[in-house]
Amino acid sequence: MALHMSVEIVRDSEFSLTAQIQRFIKREISEGTLHPGTRLPSSRALADDLDVSRSVVVEAYGQLVAEGYLEATRGAGTRVVPHLSGPAVVPALLDTGRVLATRWDLRTGGRNLPAFPRREWLSCYQRVLHSASPADHDYPPLAGEPALRTQLAHYLGRSRGVRAHPDLIMVVAGFGQALGLLCTVLPRHGMDRLAIEDPAHPGQRRFLRESGLRPVPVPVDEEGIDVEALAATGARAVLVTPTHQFPTGTTLSARRREKLIRWARAVDGWVIEDDYDGGLWYEHSPRPLALQRLAPDRVVYAGTASKTLAPGLRLGWLAVPGDLMDPLLRGRARHDLGTETLTQLAFAELLHSGMFDRHLRRLNAHCRSRREALEEAVRRHLPGAEVIGRAAGHHAYVRLPRHVDEAALVDAALDRSVLVRGGAPYHARPSRDAPALVVGHAHLPRSGVAEAIREISAAARR
Repeated sequence: MALHMSVEIVRDSEFSLTAQIQRFIKREISEGTLHPGTRLPSSRALADDLDVSRSVVVEAYGQLVAEGYLEATRGAGTRVVPHLSGPAVVPALLDTGRVLATRWDLRTGGRNLPAFPRREWLSCYQRVLHSASPADHDYPPLAGEPALRTQLAHYLGRSRGVRAHPDLIMVVAGFGQALGLLCTVLPRHGMDRLAIEDPAHPGQRRFLRESGLRPVPVPVDEEGIDVEALAATGARAVLVTPTHQFPTGTTLSARRREKLIRWARAVDGWVIEDDYDGGLWYEHSPRPLALQRLAPDRVVYAGTASKTLAPGLRLGWLAVPGDLMDPLLRGRARHDLGTETLTQLAFAELLHSGMFDRHLRRLNAHCRSRREALEEAVRRHLPGAEVIGRAAGHHAYVRLPRHVDEAALVDAALDRSVLVRGGAPYHARPSRDAPALVVGHAHLPRSGVAEAIREISAAARR
C-alpha cells in the first residue's frame, strides 16, 4: 500500500534533510496531527514523494524509533506508537481511582450492572422507528419529548408518589447534567453553597467546586442527614439521597423528613432529592415514597435510568417546582439542544407497555439474591462484620470491626485480585465511624460474591 504523507522540507536550510523530517514528524505527533497508531508511508514511498535519497528517510525513521515516537514491525510497517495520547478527561462523578486487571471488581458505578434488557429495548425501538414522523427527527424540545414526560409523570406518580405534571418534568442527559444545570440556577437565587451528605459520592465535592459552588458536608447517621447540623451551616440548598443513602444505605426517617421540609421553608431554600436507584428495592418492608411529595414546591426530584437500564443511555429526569423550570431551560439552551429523541421515545414505549415494570421485577429478584449471598458470605467469612442499610440498589455497606485497618485491608485485597473501596474516601472529614467496605454486587454471580468475600477474609487474616 503506497501511503502518502505531507512533509515540509526546505532544501537550502541550515538543517539536514534527515533532521527536518525528524523535527516535522515529532511536531506533528506532539500537536496531535499524527494520531497514535497512524501508519506512515514506507521509507521508499516517502523518499520518492520528497525526491530524496531513501537513506535520508531510513535514518529519520530510525532515530524516531529510537526516541520512542515510532515503532517499526516487520510486515506491518512503521506507525506512531499507540501510547502517546494524553490522559483521558474523566467526569468527576465517575470512579477515577486506579483501575487494574482484577478478578473481582467490587466498585460501584457503571460496571456494576446486570444484563441490559436487549430484547425489550429492541422491540420498543423498532416500534418507535416504524411509527416515527418527520417531526420526530427534528431537534427535540429542550424539556424533553412530551410522550416521555407524560409517561414519566404517570410512572413516578404510581411508583414513587411523585407529584408532578408533565409540564414540570424535564428530561436530561443523566444526573450529571441535572446537577450541572442546578449549579447554574442556584447562584441566581442567592445560593452559592450546596450542602451535601457526609459520607457521599466523593466526586460530588469536586464537581460542585468546579461548577462554582461551595460544597458543605453535613453528617449522616442512622436516621439520615442531621437537619440541625444542616441548619447550622447557613446553606439554603441541600443534596440528599433520602430513600437509600449513598453509600451507607440508610433511609431518612419520617421525623427527619418533616424537619428537612420545615428547614427548606424556613430558609426559603431547596432540597435536591437524588433518587439514583429508585426502582431497586428488594427489602421486605415497603419502599418509602419520594420526599418530593411532601413539598413539590421546595423539592427538586431527580431520577435516572443509569441503575435500572444502563448509564450509557445518558437518560435522566427532573421533577421541578414551577418557578425553576424556565431558569433550567434557559441554562440548558446555552449548553446543548436537548436529549436524543429516539432514545426518549423508546423509553416512553418501555414505560407505556409495562416492559419496564417487568424488567424491574426481574432486576430486583436478581439483586436480592446477590445481597443474600453477600450477607451469608460476610457472616461466614468476616466475623464481627455486618452488612448494614436497606436491601436496595446495586451495592451494600459492610461495616467492619473497629480493630480492622481499612486501608491495609483494601490493599491486601487488591493483592488477592479483589478491587474494593473502603468507606473512608466517601467521607469529607475524618470519620469516627467504624471501618467499612462499599461493595458493588449486582453484576456478580452468587458464587462470585462468596468467593470475593473469601478472598477479602484471607487478606484480613494476612
